[in-house]
Amino acid sequence: MGVSVAASFVAAGHDVRWVAQGRSAATSQRATAAGLRSVDELAAGCEHAELVVSVCPPSVAVDVARTVAATGFAGTYLDANAISPETAAEVASVVAASGATPVDGSIIGMPAHRADTTRLYLSGSGASEWVDELTGGPLAVIGIEGGIGAASALKMAYAGWTKGSSALLLALFAYAAEMGVDGPLLDEWSRSQPQLPGQLETRAASTGPKAWRFVGEMEEIASALRAAGLSGGFHDGAAATYAALGRFKDASPPPDLAAVVEALRSRT
Repeated sequence: MGVSVAASFVAAGHDVRWVAQGRSAATSQRATAAGLRSVDELAAGCEHAELVVSVCPPSVAVDVARTVAATGFAGTYLDANAISPETAAEVASVVAASGATPVDGSIIGMPAHRADTTRLYLSGSGASEWVDELTGGPLAVIGIEGGIGAASALKMAYAGWTKGSSALLLALFAYAAEMGVDGPLLDEWSRSQPQLPGQLETRAASTGPKAWRFVGEMEEIASALRAAGLSGGFHDGAAATYAALGRFKDASPPPDLAAVVEALRSRT
């Protein structure tokens, strides 16, 4: 996702740089192909940048913000991670303390390789000036009303359904397999929920290699729901479901349904 967002900003006419320190050869190849320029260290990248964009696992979003703030960066800091409004507020506080202007962002859709597939939502007092600036590539950039946390709240609600429902579907089918009723369940779904049998295979293959990335996202959603006075228990369960699929990290080819069900059934 990160490199596709950066490539979209290149297409919009920006000089986009990335920090090569500690990154893999595969990441370097993707960045070069996308037209990005590398810098060896974060401080060098921040020195002349007007905008720093963070796209990383939710669990390290605050740490990344602290690292950027420690460089003395005083431009605009756009956190585009799948984090709760409360975590977004913490990120904003960290970067504002160093003199930067925080912008809350969230990405919805597939990696932005084609137009009309991916949206970047922005909120906060510094968001409006960047909507036009970042528009021009395949990534659609949309400003929404509300301060820091609004864009993140939108992501929590959206991903809470899309990724949460995938976890639920796979967990329930694994339960049916454990109880020996997976065949009758598929028969019943074919009659009354005909879309579900096909979705099982698709979601097993699409979520397996990426499940490790979804654990933190589900935890952020659970936290966001609790902060709003709602139950976060379902998404705690979704986090546990995805954690059980961690063995398939970056698997190629992706796992089939039988392998995913076995991983869920054998979880200790």
